Amino acid sequence: MRLRCRRWPLPAPGGHGFPGLQRRIATKGGGKSVLRAIVGEAGQTKNQQQTGKISRHNNEPAEVAAMKHTGLRKPFAVTALCAAVAMSSLHAWAVTDQEILNDAKSTDQIVTNGLGLQGQRYSTLDALNTNNINQLRPVWGFSLGGEKQRGQEAQPLIKDGVMYITGSYSRVYALDARTGKELWQYDARLPDGIMPCCDVINRGVALYDDLVIFGTLDAKLVALNKDTGKVVWKKTVADYKAGYSLTAAPLVVNGKLITGVSGGEFGVVGKIEAYNAKNGELLWTRPTVEGHMGYVWKDGKKVEAGISGGEAGKTWPGDLWKTGGAAPWLGGYYDPDTDSLLFGTGNPAPWNSHLRPGDNLYSSSRLALDPNDGSIKWHFQSTPHDGWDFDGVNELISFDYQEGGKTIKAAGTADRNGFFYVLDRTNGKFIRGFPFVDKITWAKGLDKNGRPIYDDANRPGNPNEADKGKSVFVAPSFLGGKNWMPMAYSQDTGLFYVPSNEWGMDIWNEGVAYKKGAAYLGAGFTIKPLNEDFIGVLRAIDPKTGKEVWRYNNYAPLWGGVLATKGNLVFTGNPEGYLMAFDAKTGKKVYEFNTGSGIVGSPVTWEMDGEQYVSVLSGWGGAVPLWGGEVAKRIKEFNQGGMVWTFKLPKDLVAKR
Repeated sequence: MRLRCRRWPLPAPGGHGFPGLQRRIATKGGGKSVLRAIVGEAGQTKNQQQTGKISRHNNEPAEVAAMKHTGLRKPFAVTALCAAVAMSSLHAWAVTDQEILNDAKSTDQIVTNGLGLQGQRYSTLDALNTNNINQLRPVWGFSLGGEKQRGQEAQPLIKDGVMYITGSYSRVYALDARTGKELWQYDARLPDGIMPCCDVINRGVALYDDLVIFGTLDAKLVALNKDTGKVVWKKTVADYKAGYSLTAAPLVVNGKLITGVSGGEFGVVGKIEAYNAKNGELLWTRPTVEGHMGYVWKDGKKVEAGISGGEAGKTWPGDLWKTGGAAPWLGGYYDPDTDSLLFGTGNPAPWNSHLRPGDNLYSSSRLALDPNDGSIKWHFQSTPHDGWDFDGVNELISFDYQEGGKTIKAAGTADRNGFFYVLDRTNGKFIRGFPFVDKITWAKGLDKNGRPIYDDANRPGNPNEADKGKSVFVAPSFLGGKNWMPMAYSQDTGLFYVPSNEWGMDIWNEGVAYKKGAAYLGAGFTIKPLNEDFIGVLRAIDPKTGKEVWRYNNYAPLWGGVLATKGNLVFTGNPEGYLMAFDAKTGKKVYEFNTGSGIVGSPVTWEMDGEQYVSVLSGWGGAVPLWGGEVAKRIKEFNQGGMVWTFKLPKDLVAKR
C-alpha cells in the first residue's frame, strides 16, 4: 500500500488545530508509511479511551470511524482524503545556474537553502499579510514515518510542484507540494559507529540539473534522480570513523557543489570542498585549519594550491594544528557581487584552550573563498583562542544599506559568543559590533577591530595544576546566544530577525589526548537558564545602530529558523510545537498553530496556482535535549515527532495590502 495522506478541510480560525484531533502519527501498511488520524478523548466512551479502540460499522475505513467519534463529519468528509492512488506524474524541470542565482527574486519555487544564495530568508510575497494571517490554515500534513522521528531541522525546497525535504538519519523525500503525497523516499544505509556530535539531524538538500543532492551522517555526498530517487552518484567526503559527518544543506554555485564537514568535537581537520554537481568529481579542497595544504584538480591531476594560512604553527604553537577542528559544519552562502563563498568555521580542538596557545586560525571565523579554486580571500575571527566552544559557523548574510550617501556592501552575523557583527563583505573589515543578548561575561567588549576584550577571570582554568581546572560561570553558554538556527533579514524594515537564547554555563577544563574517533574536548560543563520564565528570545535588530527594536520571550530555547516576508510577517517555530507569526514592525504575535511536536526546522513560503503557501517541518530534537544540562530538564516532556505541515489561505480570504 502506498502512503495515504490527509488533505484536511480548513478548520475554524484561531490557529489551535482541530478539536479532538491531537496528533498525526505514522503507522505501517504494506511496508509504506500510512498517515492516520489518532483521535483524542472527545467523543469516545470510557472503554474506548482505555482500549484506544474505535468501533467501525461494516467495512467503513478507520478514518471515517475516527471522524465520527470526534464529531468531525461533514465537511470533513471522505472526499477530503487523499487516498492511496497511483504515483504522481509530476515532473520537475532541470534546475539551472540562472534559477539558483535568481532564487531570491522567485516566488513560485525555492531552489536554495536560505531562499536565495545570500541567505536572507526573505520573500517578496504579500498575499498573506497582517490583515489576514489569522485565517491561515493547514491544508496537508505528511509524516516521515517509522521510529526515526526526532530532530527535523531541514528547510524544504520546492520545484515545479514537488517538495524535497530531508529527515533525520539521512533520509530524503519527494512530495507532491499540492497534496503532500509521497512520490519517492531514499534512506541512506548508515553503518554502525557513526558519530554525530549533536543529534542525527540533516538540514536539507541541494537541487541542480536533474539531481537532488545531500550529505549523510557517514560523511558521503549522494546525488539522486529528482524524479525517481535513484542514486546517480555517491562520493565519500571523509572518514566517518574519525568523527566526520555531513549535516548541512550543500550549496551550488555555477555548477559546483560546495560543502563543509562536521566533526570538530572529534579532532577532525575542517575543510570546504567543491565537487562537480553533475558527476561528483572533486574540484578543489581547502582546509580550514592553518598549516594544511589545499589542492585543486586539473585534468584529473591533484595540484597543490597553497597552505592555509601560509605555514604551520603561526597561530598554533606545537602540533595541535594537526587535529585542530575548525569544522565548517553549517554550510555557507554565496555573494555574487564579490564572487565569494561565505562560510563560518567551528571551534578549535580540543576545547581546553590551555593546550593550544595562540589565535588558532581559522577556527571560530568567517571566511570568504574564491569559488573557482577555494583560495581564502579574507577572514574575520570572532573568537580568537576560543576557550568556550563558541564556534564561528553562524551564517554571514549579505545585505546593503545606505550611510553617508553611499551604499555599503555589508554582511551580518550573530555569533554564539553573544556579539552581532557587521562586516564589509568586499574585504572582511569590521564595521561595527554590539551585544545582542542580555548577558555576556566572557568578554568586556570589542576593540576597534572587532577583537574581543577578554575577561581573563572567566576563561576556564588550566587543568595541569590540578585534576581539573578552575570552573567558571560564563554567559552565554556554548550552545550560544544564537546557534545554527538561521536568522532572516527584511528588505522592507532593514532589520534582522534573530532567534536567540539566554543561558549560561559552568565550564571547566580537563586533561585530554587525541584518539581517532573519540570525543576530543578536555572540558566539562553544565548549562543553566538565566531566567525562570524564558530562555528563547526572538529579536528584531537594527544592524546600523545595534538597537533591539522588539523582542518576544519564549519559555523554551528557540532552535528553529526564521522567515520574513513582504507581507510584514516574521515566521518561526518553538519547541512547544507552535508555528508562530509576528508583525515585522511591532513584534506583535499575530498567529500560532500547534503542530504537535517541537519545531526546529526553517519555514518557507512560495506561490503555487496563484496562492501563497507556508511549510515547515516539525520534530523536536537537535543538540538541546542532548547537551542541555539543567535546560534539558525544562523541556524533557516535549514530544518528538516527524511531520511536514503546509498551510495556505482560503481563496476568498486573500486580501492585498
